[in-house]
Amino acid sequence: MKVTPELVTSVKTKWEQIHDCLNEKGRRLWCAVEALSYGHGGIKLLHQATGISCPTIRKGIREVENPTASPRSKRIRKVGAGRKKISSSQSKIVNQLIELIEPTTRGDPESHLQWTCKSTRNLADELSKKGCKISYRTVGNLLNELGYSLQANKKTLEGNSHKDRNAQFEYLNKDVNDFLKYGQPIISVDGKKKENIGNYKNNGREWSQKGHPCEVNGHDFPDKKLGKVTPYGVYDIGRNEGWVSVGISADTAEFAVNSIRTWWYKMGSLIYQEARELLITADCGGSNGCRVRLWKRELQKFADETGLKLCVRHFPPGTSKWNKIEHRLFSYISINWRGKPLTSMELVVNLIANTTTSEGLIVRAVLDKNEYEKGKKISDEEFTALMIEGEEFHPEWNYSIIPHS
Repeated sequence: MKVTPELVTSVKTKWEQIHDCLNEKGRRLWCAVEALSYGHGGIKLLHQATGISCPTIRKGIREVENPTASPRSKRIRKVGAGRKKISSSQSKIVNQLIELIEPTTRGDPESHLQWTCKSTRNLADELSKKGCKISYRTVGNLLNELGYSLQANKKTLEGNSHKDRNAQFEYLNKDVNDFLKYGQPIISVDGKKKENIGNYKNNGREWSQKGHPCEVNGHDFPDKKLGKVTPYGVYDIGRNEGWVSVGISADTAEFAVNSIRTWWYKMGSLIYQEARELLITADCGGSNGCRVRLWKRELQKFADETGLKLCVRHFPPGTSKWNKIEHRLFSYISINWRGKPLTSMELVVNLIANTTTSEGLIVRAVLDKNEYEKGKKISDEEFTALMIEGEEFHPEWNYSIIPHS
């Protein structure tokens, strides 16, 4: 048979109409059947019309003519056929990749990848310098096969934990359960980070019309006229209720205790009318730290006013994230005002007060306009006059303030 241009065009037309519907094996078998139908010269004709190589067409003919081969088999290629995985063709590449990913443990400690982003492109470039032929996409596939994935930093390490860390948690938990059992109030207290007031970026995203984001200042320098605010929270563990005093002055122990005092008169005393004691759980540092004399002096004033015995339990150093108020109140406040510039103090108070959860969290907030002086000192004589009773176990963390009779 003579292969003419007209014949090639005719076959090519049929090929263009069907080849998109066929897989690799289907195309090979179609070309084989067509070639056999044209007899001598059919292989050359199909090669010119389809671009399929002559060896591939011959392979298809053998599959069609061989009764032991099954053209209807679901396999496209026989077992072991196809391009080999790069981990097989370049056996050392996996170990070289691991050495680059973990240079401090398994590779060269001088590798510059210790100091640069370990992206798939950088890794591919480094492997190419070592003589490996690999693309950045293949690097990504290999990392997935090896069990690697993109990971962000996770805050879990607490530094050098105190030897009695767990024992203090158990001690604190026992007291909390006892207070809950007898219906006495338990509060978790802490100060939230200071917030700039003004048209500043607030982390998080909110739904808005596409292409019209809320425009904010390009810098975060505080506005001297608007200033900052310091939210101090009181969280009622037993009732899932919160109180936040939004201070405009310094974050001092006086401000912290006044926030507790305001919570008691506005919320606590109305709920716990028969209360004789109040359990306060607080961090070990900050304005409510266990070493702050002013904190204890102000608590003594509050105890004398209310007649309540104040039982204070501090979390061990470096464990403030376990304070209930952090993940039961402050986290939801941050979610509620995400993506919203805190342009005024009134807006801050309203956003805090309107924070709710599906579990029934209730929050009240107020603006504390009092001025609190920094650096107040408590003399030894004044401190000695305080009615402080330390517990046997870590009295610096666990103590009670007894009201003067």
